[in-house]
Amino acid sequence: MMYALYTAAMLVALVLFYAPVAVLRRLGRGVPLNARARLGLGGALWRARTRPGWLHAVSVGEAIAAGPLVDGLRRLCLERPLVVTTVTETGARVVRERYAGLAIHRFFPLDLPGATRRFVAAVDPAFLVCLETELWPNMLRTLAARDIPVMIANGRISDRAYRRYRLLGGFMGSVLAEVRVFAMQSDEDARRIIALGVSPERVVVTGNIKNEALPDTAGSADLWRRLLGFGPNRRVWIAGSTHRGEEEVVLDAHRAALRECPELALVIAPRHPERAQEVLGLVTARGWPAVLRSELGRARAANTVIVLDTVGELATLYAVADIVFIGGSLVPFGGHNMLEPAVRRKPVLMGPHTQNFRESAALLESAGAAVVVRDAADLGRELTRLLSDGDLRVKLGEAGREAVASRHGAVRETLELVSRFLIPGDHP
Repeated sequence: MMYALYTAAMLVALVLFYAPVAVLRRLGRGVPLNARARLGLGGALWRARTRPGWLHAVSVGEAIAAGPLVDGLRRLCLERPLVVTTVTETGARVVRERYAGLAIHRFFPLDLPGATRRFVAAVDPAFLVCLETELWPNMLRTLAARDIPVMIANGRISDRAYRRYRLLGGFMGSVLAEVRVFAMQSDEDARRIIALGVSPERVVVTGNIKNEALPDTAGSADLWRRLLGFGPNRRVWIAGSTHRGEEEVVLDAHRAALRECPELALVIAPRHPERAQEVLGLVTARGWPAVLRSELGRARAANTVIVLDTVGELATLYAVADIVFIGGSLVPFGGHNMLEPAVRRKPVLMGPHTQNFRESAALLESAGAAVVVRDAADLGRELTRLLSDGDLRVKLGEAGREAVASRHGAVRETLELVSRFLIPGDHP
């Protein structure tokens, strides 16, 4: 009965909300609907003697973080093809560009019984590794009916998700019962998943695989500086993954910092690249010239603010920064990945709203690698302080790198769990 009610709710949401929004996005920005793929249509993917492994990474952040797992799964399952699914078009772009030759991309289907059955029949996976606690009841039920084992990897449960899951009571317990093993990021995530009804022996704390992002290629900082038009000694700060309401704060802080460091350059990377034109307008309204990352070839003034409108480049772009501000944290969104700049030895500034990355924020704060700011005045003051003290920047950057390195091992432990619970005897 509960599955029927859930499916009915999904159909109502699809008709009343998701479909109209998707059509509007398609008409307004040319975003493909990929309707056939979402409905699980398209037939078998290939003719292969061995069933593929399947890794699901919902969007850009998960697709980028999946890099070490993609490499590890290819080594672990030498004879198996690998399919990586995403929900978003931007995530799909990352998979196609970064994992060409290693994995085949497909869109995750709508969580409706017919769509999930068609998709699973076409792919015929040997197992599913699902990143970041993506729980789709009909898909999990379809996989269980075919005895296909599922693992949640890098699992986390936000405050909001935990409250929502608890309201679902027994239904949530039946959904979670379809997952063979949960590899959770932290002790708190493990406690929450157990409180929702998962037996403790199926829960392991592995840490966060985002601590172990693939390293940048040699010279990437120099390449970025040349592309952006920054000299080797130019001071640069990056406001990464910003949300509406934060860019104005960033620009106020930039104006304050320019008084002490007139040559300071700013790069703003809105969390949603489709907002790039909106952010461009905010910059020019303040009297500064601005340019999109996709238009960097044209001539521009020295004080031009660069707005990132591309996908999958932010993590490596951090290499050119002297200081990084992490967005989604001055507004009550919950923050974004602050380990990406920390692993590149960059001092981190962030707002107080970091509940979605609570463990990562606490790690950097306790190591003295991050500073919490609460408004434009705070951000401008800390930005100016760090710009004026090179030794302090180095100290914070090194502390962040060491803190992240101390938590390595999540990828290795995750792959060990895959080997133990999903593919025993499958690897050499």
